[in-house]
Amino acid sequence: MLQQVIDRRLSGKNKSVGNRERFLRRYRKQIREAVRRAVSGRSIHDIEQGEDITLPRRDVSEPVFGHGAGGRQERVYPDNREYVRGDHIARPQGGAGSGGSGPGASADGVGEDDFEFRITREEFMQYFFDDLALPHLLRNQLLPDTPEWKTHRAGFISEGTPTNLHVVRSMRKALSRRIAMGGDARRELRRLELQLAFMLSDAATPHHDVLALQEQIQALRRRLGQIPFLDPFDLRYRNRVRLPLPVSKAVMFCLMDVSGSMNESRKDMAKRFFILLYLFLMRHYEKTEVVFIRHHTQAAEVTEDEFFHATESGGTVVSSALTLMHKIIQERYDPVEWNIYGAQASDGDNWLQDSAKCRALLVDKLLPVSRYFAYLQVAEESQNLWEEYALVRESQPHFAMQKVTEAAGIYPVFRELFKKGHPA
Repeated sequence: MLQQVIDRRLSGKNKSVGNRERFLRRYRKQIREAVRRAVSGRSIHDIEQGEDITLPRRDVSEPVFGHGAGGRQERVYPDNREYVRGDHIARPQGGAGSGGSGPGASADGVGEDDFEFRITREEFMQYFFDDLALPHLLRNQLLPDTPEWKTHRAGFISEGTPTNLHVVRSMRKALSRRIAMGGDARRELRRLELQLAFMLSDAATPHHDVLALQEQIQALRRRLGQIPFLDPFDLRYRNRVRLPLPVSKAVMFCLMDVSGSMNESRKDMAKRFFILLYLFLMRHYEKTEVVFIRHHTQAAEVTEDEFFHATESGGTVVSSALTLMHKIIQERYDPVEWNIYGAQASDGDNWLQDSAKCRALLVDKLLPVSRYFAYLQVAEESQNLWEEYALVRESQPHFAMQKVTEAAGIYPVFRELFKKGHPA
């Protein structure tokens, strides 16, 4: 007897995993919008935690069908001083058949609250990074230690599991074996049958010769009957082999401006952007390295903790970060083996001569070896760096740039920069 076991140990008391999954699928669009609204009010330390999601009641309400009274009825309304028989009474405003002041509100002001529930950290991150991807990511490296495998068909073998048995191939093999093993016997049998027919037609043929010939024919038929219809030797099974596949190796360079013109508000927006990028990479891509570079007048490769928490500041030379990025690529990341990406955040304030140098570095050295490069300016002003980068965007399709002036705009800009199907 078949049995189905449902493990609800992780569901908690009075909860159903199946119902929850159906609810999340049904209201996916509303939950995604609620998650995006929740991001703007979070600190950079709590950006990946779970969330209490509130959905408007109108989004989760379902239609209710009821039976009307029907027919023609006569009713007596107490204290009626306005209407006479035959008058049409207008429907009360406010919904729910009453004179309330809001949707679903009753005459005494009582209504229904919006629906609120909590999603887990994993569910939050799933909706958070929905429909995002690294643009133009290619599989260009075969790793010897932990490759990815794909199963391919590789003909047929004589041993295998019953589930892989190929019936048509096995029957074809059995037929060819029976033809090969009984070919000589069948030819001899046909010759003897013709001889027997000739002897029976000749009245002068001795009777004992006919009996001897019939015994030979019966012996050949018994011999042919002993050939098995299907032999274990005939069975053929589908053969499948695992072949290693190239995997995608990617490196993301995070370049953040920490010069004196980057006040705390601008640094907070830049950190929010890079935290989103870091969480996105760690969640969706296993073989992705992240290189953190901070710069003012000088650039330095730093650790993750130093990148987000160091307080060093100074003047502004943006080209120092791009020069260091190019140096690291030459030393550690061969463009033939690695998918190279870059993300830069700055307020755009830079020396006039250095901005032109930044454009030259991007066009001549970095973008030819990069899959994609994104620039985020955390200021509204049109600085000279923005003007130079605008020229780069016109000639380089895999270079993108956006502006943001408040924390609430970080997430929409991030989605715009790393959405799936980004134009090549």
